[in-house]
Amino acid sequence: MATILVTGGTGTLGRPLVHRLLDDGHDVRSLSRRPHTGAERPRPQSYAVDLRDGTGLPEALSGVDAIVHCATTPAGGDMEAAGRLVQAAKAAGVPHLVYISIVGVDRVPLGYYRTKLAVERLIEDSGIGWTVLRTTQFHHLVLQLIKAGARSPVLPVPTGVRVQPVEVREVAARLAELAAAPPAGRVPDLGGPEVLTARELVRTTLEAGGRHRLLMPLRLPGPTAAALRRGENLTPEHAEGRRTYAEFLAERVGGDPMGG
Repeated sequence: MATILVTGGTGTLGRPLVHRLLDDGHDVRSLSRRPHTGAERPRPQSYAVDLRDGTGLPEALSGVDAIVHCATTPAGGDMEAAGRLVQAAKAAGVPHLVYISIVGVDRVPLGYYRTKLAVERLIEDSGIGWTVLRTTQFHHLVLQLIKAGARSPVLPVPTGVRVQPVEVREVAARLAELAAAPPAGRVPDLGGPEVLTARELVRTTLEAGGRHRLLMPLRLPGPTAAALRRGENLTPEHAEGRRTYAEFLAERVGGDPMGG
């Protein structure tokens, strides 16, 4: 079994990935600004490292066979953090760096997507063995966006926009496989099992939570919205995910996905 370090190990993706790797028998290190606490069993080795300055990275990377880089923030700084990680990984002799990216980063002109694409290229040019997996949006993100909009009695719904939400635990399982295998470069995308319109997603979410809102069709302007209407965020040829968005909602705590 391998020694695998997961950055962002307490995040939406990092946490199920850490548990999957532990279940698979690997020696897991979880790197996060806020490490794991509590009495969970089994537990990973936790390292309090802030990639914004890199303090503590050499110790965390010593003897590591592979890194899965999940840490990210839309607030900015991903490129600098990835640069520090790459340099520390090279110095430690880490042979494999796995990166999780997003379907459409090279086609949707969103600032966060441009940064993800730049990090992909940084890793590809790093001299370290690398693997990049692009996925569609997680179920959690779709729910979060709809909940934010549903705070108002009138909920704007983008017209012509489709989404292919994927289960985060399925992404974690795929990343665990990739981390335990040799570097593979850019691997096939991973998308959810269904391509749904924004309106379908909103209605499904509201119904699951027993909520009622007035839906207002809204045609968003700009090149990013145009790319989404063209389906540049989708990968229907790789609809390999199994858990649907409706199934995800049904499992939310208390049966109310809109609560809490």
